[in-house]
Amino acid sequence: MKISTKPSPPTTSFDVSATPAADAGWAGTPDTAGEAAAGGQGRPLRRLAAWAARRAFLLAVVLPSLLGAAYFLGIAADQYVSEARFVVRGRAGTAGGGLSGLGSLLGGAGLAPSHEEAQAVRDFLASHGAVDALGGRVDLVAIFTRPEADWLSRLWWTDPERLTRYFTSMVTASYDTTSGLITLRVRSFRPEDSRRLAEELLVLSEALVNRMSERAREDALRIAREEVAIAERRVIAAREALTALRARQQALDPSRGAAIATETIGQLEGQLTVARAELEARSRFMRPDNPGLLEVRNRIAALERQIAEERQRHTAGGTALAGQLAEYDRLMLERELADRQLASAVASLEQARVEAQRQQVFLARVVEPNLAEYPLYPRRIMNSIGLFVGLAVLYGIARLLIAGMREHAA
Repeated sequence: MKISTKPSPPTTSFDVSATPAADAGWAGTPDTAGEAAAGGQGRPLRRLAAWAARRAFLLAVVLPSLLGAAYFLGIAADQYVSEARFVVRGRAGTAGGGLSGLGSLLGGAGLAPSHEEAQAVRDFLASHGAVDALGGRVDLVAIFTRPEADWLSRLWWTDPERLTRYFTSMVTASYDTTSGLITLRVRSFRPEDSRRLAEELLVLSEALVNRMSERAREDALRIAREEVAIAERRVIAAREALTALRARQQALDPSRGAAIATETIGQLEGQLTVARAELEARSRFMRPDNPGLLEVRNRIAALERQIAEERQRHTAGGTALAGQLAEYDRLMLERELADRQLASAVASLEQARVEAQRQQVFLARVVEPNLAEYPLYPRRIMNSIGLFVGLAVLYGIARLLIAGMREHAA
């Protein structure tokens, strides 16, 4: 039997009183207990965070997708669609641009799509004005709060702004610039409600197009009518001035009076010439005191006085024939110009009427609103798949962003 002779390990002796804990006495006990308590309270939160991190895809993608699929497949109410198609058209001379398809067919018939009015109708169908106009014709609140509607897709607020927002989500209007067709699609929870709404919107669109056409026609004719009214007032003023001149001069035609006066003076001058010739002839063989010569001299003197009086009466004073003729000619020229202006204004008005007829716009229905037999909305399978794919993409993007931030921080 061998006895081990290995030396035993050295024994280290130390004084407990020299340790910091001994120096501190009981002062260190509360700190150690507080740290233990804090660690005990934070441990469940850390465990919950770690558990959520391990199951992030399940919580962020799978669970919301299952809830969405449950809603779409089991809760969402059926929505029926009524579709109508129409075209806003005008005369072929008023619509510009190249056309094809239905547009070329209408253009061949003397009509063509009117793009500006069509776009205005499309904007009207998705506006607050359409909601106001429908308010007096149908009960929109009752239609969008049917008992069939589910709690998520039904109308909850009836104030005008939110009602308009909900209305524009249920009613869509698209415009095809190539063919000029406007497609109107109306959704509701009953097929008869969808068709009625589509029909009422078509009636309102027709009224809007008629108002725009009438306003364009009135705008085109208003200026022409104003020009005719101005020309008529000018003609009336010229005729009244001419009538007043005739009454003041007591002559229907002063130019005719001037011609007569000129003719009279000419006749008197002719008689004076004859009398002077006769006096000269008699003076050769008669004595100066002959009564025949005295008679001729008296006739010559009378003719000279009459000619002087006629010239004085027609060339001097306020009743001078020259002044009367000048004023008469001016008024006759004014009347002639007024008559020409009136004739031109009337011709312009007729031309504006013809042009206004060419600019008239119509709404032609191509497809009447239908009564749906099968609900097209909600698209249950597509919405469920789309929700899952969208959440998965967002989850992947979020993971990439988080990984990038951790790498940057490291």
